[in-house]
Amino acid sequence: MNLVQLLSQNFARYRHKPVIIFGERTWIYQDFERQVTDYASMLHHIGIKPGDRIAIQMPKSVEFLFLHLAILSIGAISLPLNPDYRGAEIAYFLADSTSNLLFTTSDRLAQFQTEIQHLSDLKIILTDRHNSSSSDSHVLGSLIDLVSQSPQGFIPAYPSSGGDIAMICYTSGTTGRSKGAMISHRNLIANMEALHEAWQWQERDRLLHVLPLFHVHGLNVAVLGCLYAGATMIMVEKFDPNFVWRALEKEQISVFMAVPTIYQRLINSWQGLASIPDLSKVRLFISGSAPLSDRQFNDFEKLTNFRILERYGMTETGMNASNPIEPELRLPKSVGFPLKGVEIQIVDSHGKTLGNDEVGEVWIRGENVFQGYWQMLDKTTEAFVDGWFRSGDLGYLDPLGRLHLVSRAKELIITGGFNVYPKEVENVIESHESVKESAVIGIPDQDFGEKVVAAIAFHEGLQVPLEDLIKHCKSSLAPYKCPKHIFEVPEIPRNAMGKIQKHLLKLSTAP
Repeated sequence: MNLVQLLSQNFARYRHKPVIIFGERTWIYQDFERQVTDYASMLHHIGIKPGDRIAIQMPKSVEFLFLHLAILSIGAISLPLNPDYRGAEIAYFLADSTSNLLFTTSDRLAQFQTEIQHLSDLKIILTDRHNSSSSDSHVLGSLIDLVSQSPQGFIPAYPSSGGDIAMICYTSGTTGRSKGAMISHRNLIANMEALHEAWQWQERDRLLHVLPLFHVHGLNVAVLGCLYAGATMIMVEKFDPNFVWRALEKEQISVFMAVPTIYQRLINSWQGLASIPDLSKVRLFISGSAPLSDRQFNDFEKLTNFRILERYGMTETGMNASNPIEPELRLPKSVGFPLKGVEIQIVDSHGKTLGNDEVGEVWIRGENVFQGYWQMLDKTTEAFVDGWFRSGDLGYLDPLGRLHLVSRAKELIITGGFNVYPKEVENVIESHESVKESAVIGIPDQDFGEKVVAAIAFHEGLQVPLEDLIKHCKSSLAPYKCPKHIFEVPEIPRNAMGKIQKHLLKLSTAP
């Protein structure tokens, strides 16, 4: 079934119930569905067809959700993009996906218009009323005007179903080239249903949503979980710890999802609160997108008497495992048990299945696993063995079947819940004429989990201030990818085979 077709059953069942509260405005399910249908009518009216790729780069808003679900309802493919991506990044995503249409704001378009001029088949719709680029033949107009001008009475036919692609979510590899993970309607539905059961979602739940909508955590886990349950979502544009503590009490929140960085900031702000918040309505504090440290787990429980529920997922698979709903069964250092419909095995470097407590690579199989990488058959082939997806994470299963992650086989850095792949950052640093070579690593950070750090070796006689290199990165990369610190070394350490020894660099950054 088409994901939106399935959700529409709840739209009808809870038609008069609030679904989203954002700022001063409340949407009920009936109005929410009407808006999704109106947006779908607009897309159909301008000629969008099943399978077309539609990129969304816009601020957190209810309109983002209207648009995303409208895209899926008419069988097109949604590409949520980080609003902070720079021109070169946006140009790559649009070109690689051969996107037909981009939704963005006029100020963002002005920043990368030059980089995307070569994409002659790309059309653009501005999500704000300001239309300074109206003379550009690529710009069809403003979203608000186009929706208002579209035919009324449109009825979605839901032409795509289970095995059809619903989303392309870009992730990266150690080669530095981002890969588009193709996620089907079946993948989304399987994950949504598994989490509904695991976390015992209820229609009376109230979710405080502080996550980005372009991220699978905020969109596929939080939003879809809420809509499928018939629950209510209080959406916040930007995270503020003091506001969250107040909102948890004032809005009688029952479910809260965040990344470890957010939990650390909540912990840090606790002592400064004027009064201890009443958390009696909360039943679940959930953490994901990056490893939760023992200290964060224990400190949060000590302050609030709540044990955070940690789970394990990734872009390609959605959610794979979760700690139990029973608080006493949640443990630090463990991401819990495989979700319903998900199989997990641990294998060695030869693909042999390992026994309990033996560390190896985590392999995953189930209807949650993506369909492959967009136009990258070789990468897709590398990622699968006999139907099992190779996660690149190292871990072990204990005798009870609980999964413990110990490290990552890939060089992925997770900072504040966002993925950073060193090669992409190294490519940008080394594009500076003064840099001979570089190595990017992640080092532990109490706030962000990890922070991005770079070691660089200059060409002889071409040294520049290290601050200049950070500015150079900021001109080409989203802020979260940019090194927080750069240090100079005479040369990048390598072993006898020429492979960079990043563990030595990490030792050199230790306090």
